[in-house]
Amino acid sequence: MKQERRVVITGCGVATPFGLGIDRLWDGLNARRSGIRRIESFDPSGMACTIGGEVPPFKMGDVVPKAYRKSTKVMARDIELAVACAYEAAKDASLKTRCMIDRGEAEGPPSVPSTRFGANIGAGLICADLPELAGALQACGDPGDGRFDLRQWGREGMESLTPLWLLKFLPNMLGCHVTIVHDAQAPSNTITCGEASGHLAIGEAFRTIARGAADVCICGGAESKMNPMGVLRQELVGRLVTGHDDQPDRACRPFDASVDGTVAAECGGLLILEELEFARARGARVYAEVVGFGASANIASWHDPEPEGTGIVHALEGALEDAGIMPAAVDLITTFGVGCNAFDAMELAALTKVFRGRSNMPAVAVKGSMGNGGAGSGAVDVAATALALHNNTVPPSLNTETADTGGLLKFADADPYDARINVALSTAYALSGNQTAAIIIRKYEG
Repeated sequence: MKQERRVVITGCGVATPFGLGIDRLWDGLNARRSGIRRIESFDPSGMACTIGGEVPPFKMGDVVPKAYRKSTKVMARDIELAVACAYEAAKDASLKTRCMIDRGEAEGPPSVPSTRFGANIGAGLICADLPELAGALQACGDPGDGRFDLRQWGREGMESLTPLWLLKFLPNMLGCHVTIVHDAQAPSNTITCGEASGHLAIGEAFRTIARGAADVCICGGAESKMNPMGVLRQELVGRLVTGHDDQPDRACRPFDASVDGTVAAECGGLLILEELEFARARGARVYAEVVGFGASANIASWHDPEPEGTGIVHALEGALEDAGIMPAAVDLITTFGVGCNAFDAMELAALTKVFRGRSNMPAVAVKGSMGNGGAGSGAVDVAATALALHNNTVPPSLNTETADTGGLLKFADADPYDARINVALSTAYALSGNQTAAIIIRKYEG
């Protein structure tokens, strides 16, 4: 579909195991650092995998206006990550939003009218605060046989929870807080499609601006799996790597059949997308232009990977058609590569079909450095892709030195290398669910 309004990326805000900010992500990747270590946010003893990718501590007071600090008390970890990423994205884009003005970091009117400022944010399954919930549940057990009493829960259990308790755990609250803090009143959507959420949110923002419903959108995703339920869910479905707790930096190995399993993590990534002429008018720095978006579904299974990767193929082909380019024009692929053999094989099968005849295509695999952060992972991938294109540099991909892609992909497994990148592609898919998506960006030549 031909887009009349061109859309560019002007800001990237991320929260990763390397820390807050796009510079920490880029420096961490290029230095081949690992953000995976023993889990510290809770005691993982007794679990099959005790390592994860945790975002280092940060203060919420540093990313919201002073008048909004009370509201941070009803933010689950996922919401905190999204709000921090939104602040980092606006700051990176030099965008004067209500947040930046209220914090005294910008003067004058906002860069974009509130009714032309939209948001699309992907979210995951937010884990309830277990200590808070456990106390309420404990009060509802029969002292005699320990059975749970629903009547007592209605009388006493629920009364021990704060009135706003539920607002900490609704997926749409990521977008809710971000739009309030930054006064974004144009179309806003929450997308909950697992690991594909970030790409789908970016794609929807791309469409929103292209069709003229907004001039600027903040988009991406955030999720934390760094809680007992988040890790246990992945363990129960057999997706976590085991036996590598003593070597956390070597545990997640995309496209490497010698190790099977991913590492649970938390992360967030929000981008600032703008209509090109709007960005030019305010003198914005442009990372890249978004030129293609494709989405599809794997109808074979909601849980198991489909060997041929048909859903990914459809998403890739849709993005290429949308961008109006041939597969031969793609200079860089940011893979989703989670480290689970069956899922990596599915992705590789799809890439091989779409890019048949190609070999040694420059590629990036981010998750070897930081694990799988669910709904936040895709937007972090797109941010890394934009930086690679903007800097004409392919960053190293940790733990890919023995990756086997049949000669299709070429990872930088030692040092970053210079490369003339004009067109880059990033893809994502949900491990539970059947959604797939692909984003194509192109170098912007002003």
